Amino acid sequence: MNTASSHIEDSDIAAALNAARFSPFHLKAMWASSMGFFTSAYDLFIIGTALVLIKDQWHLSADEVGLVGSISLIATFVGAYLFGFMADKFGRKKIYGLEALLMTIGALLSAVAPNVSILIVARVILGLGIGGDYPMSAVLMSEYANSKSRGRMVSLVFSAQAIGLVMGPVVALTLLAAGMNHDLAWRLMLGLGALPAMAVIYIRRTLPESPRWLARVKGDSQGAARELASFSLGTAVATKPESKIVKQPLSKYWLTLLGTAGSWFVFDYAYYGNTISTPMVMQHLAPHSDVIQSTALSLIVFAVAAVPGYFLAAFTIDRVGHKTLQMLGFAMMGLMFLLIGAFPMITASIGVFLVIYGLSYFFAEYGPNTTTFVIAGEVYPVNLRTTGHGISAGTAKVGAFLGAFIFPVLLHDFGLHGTLMITFFFALAGLLLTLFFVPEASGKTLEEVSGEDKVTAMPHGQAPAHS
Repeated sequence: MNTASSHIEDSDIAAALNAARFSPFHLKAMWASSMGFFTSAYDLFIIGTALVLIKDQWHLSADEVGLVGSISLIATFVGAYLFGFMADKFGRKKIYGLEALLMTIGALLSAVAPNVSILIVARVILGLGIGGDYPMSAVLMSEYANSKSRGRMVSLVFSAQAIGLVMGPVVALTLLAAGMNHDLAWRLMLGLGALPAMAVIYIRRTLPESPRWLARVKGDSQGAARELASFSLGTAVATKPESKIVKQPLSKYWLTLLGTAGSWFVFDYAYYGNTISTPMVMQHLAPHSDVIQSTALSLIVFAVAAVPGYFLAAFTIDRVGHKTLQMLGFAMMGLMFLLIGAFPMITASIGVFLVIYGLSYFFAEYGPNTTTFVIAGEVYPVNLRTTGHGISAGTAKVGAFLGAFIFPVLLHDFGLHGTLMITFFFALAGLLLTLFFVPEASGKTLEEVSGEDKVTAMPHGQAPAHS
């Protein structure tokens, strides 16, 4: 068999996927993937409210509060790197579902933790699962999707985070307003996060392997064609028993990695620092508010400002452009931080502050919170796709950890205005990293944007040649 015929076979499989119509299979895959992001948002952000109760019950020090609130993010970093590497090496199907199992175990163990040490262990397990979910769900949806609506499909998966973001405060308010014992309330808050992850473990284990990975990495074009047929796309692809393997080295993508990982890092510092500390921000704004009032204010910001941003991004990302939308979001959220930081009088009116603070959330969602997730699953070749996404997402969670850990300290030392002025510079850095190092993927196939269409397949043991 000659090299050219193999390359054509792999290209035919990619072409069939790139032209595939949206089908019930895609809905199933989106459901299975989206529940992971509902879970991750709920679990990562509910801890902010739960910690207010846990701190009083267990008499935690400030360092312990910071560690419990942020340890999941460091575990997320490890999980994203680990699952990203394993999925490129062993395949998506063999790994998918294990991260949902870890999320389930972590949430349930959090709910029954008898002390802070066990709670920290539980949050580490939870974080490992959340980290693994990022590259797995993003890349599988990218590789299942067609080229025209890929951004929308992957963004809709990620927009489940919006529902999780809102459900956290809703659950907390419901339990607290009902007068529930605080010990039982925080345990229910954390334990309920197990339900959505548990609901999709089986579905994830039954999804087909990515035909792109089978054809280009495993060298199994026949298997790729069989998995493609299981999508019920009505597309037949003729293949031969053998196929050549095409792999590209990570060293070709260092600048791209700087763009995807770097922009995501600075964004997550700002986003997670703000979000996990939002109850504290509201207490700075209204010092005499109790936990119910500060949680209600947080809910208003999330529901009115953040949620529309997620869904508007999903339905416009392919028209506006993935890179363009990321730059717009960084610019506008940075402007909102600058206004609050530079003009202290804004906080004199709760209404004015909530509008500007809310706009920062809107442009975070209608921009880098969505696009960093989407772009990192598009710009790397198939043999590096989950690795590249995992490195990007994992590095981002280091930024998230720093934000969650440092924000309370900055709020104490520099006040709200100084803290958000610092955050403005992080948004500016994200804008510049995107401008110079992130390629535009909108309207292009995965093969075009990653450069795979310029690589010629070669036999085992040889490096790929570039046409």
